[in-house]
Amino acid sequence: MERVFETRQVTKEYRMGEVVVRALKGVDLELFAGEFVVLLGASGSGKSTLLNILGGLDRPTSGQVFYRDQELTRWSQYQLTQFRREHVGFIFQFYNLVPSLTAWENVSLVTELVPQALDPAAALKLVGLESRGDHFPSQLSGGEQQRVAIARAIAKRPAILLCDEPTGALDVATGILVLAAIEQVNRELGTTTVVITHNAVIASMADRVIKMSDGQIAGIDVNRSKLNPRDLQW
Repeated sequence: MERVFETRQVTKEYRMGEVVVRALKGVDLELFAGEFVVLLGASGSGKSTLLNILGGLDRPTSGQVFYRDQELTRWSQYQLTQFRREHVGFIFQFYNLVPSLTAWENVSLVTELVPQALDPAAALKLVGLESRGDHFPSQLSGGEQQRVAIARAIAKRPAILLCDEPTGALDVATGILVLAAIEQVNRELGTTTVVITHNAVIASMADRVIKMSDGQIAGIDVNRSKLNPRDLQW
């Protein structure tokens, strides 16, 4: 399989007054093209810090990060901005939609930034919202707003989709719909997908589960019988 990311002994430290918090403690990791990976762990285990470093939103204190054999840790802030714009789609727990724009307009904001983008209507159709494009966020449910956020993230055809607790603000039934949309994007577009969660049930839909604890990788499980999101039992 083609390697998309590699981290070598990545650490991240934050200083809070006189206290140094070690969020990551020497993480070695490889991610491959087209796979669906879950980062599983309790709050404070380092999952979001690692995701932000992979996405070029943050820099490690030490260690190296490679994207397709190019070292991100040597890139300038401008190069990291271009990397995020052209290659990475982000989905967060909160939707961050522009309230004064329709679903179609929220998605089209991204398509104007990159060449060869998906048509906004096609992106909305991929997440099952083709009939809701003219609705404003206030007219959509929480799950629908999150699916608009997914459509916005994938409209630029990113090579990587990074999802930080995408179902954290949703009820169970709605969360399953959102996970199904993310899984469909992974399957149909071949986007390397990384989903952060503390919910062990969600891990059953992944190709690999990377368990994190106290800023380190505690184990990696290969899933031989991954479930369809709609078959999850919470």
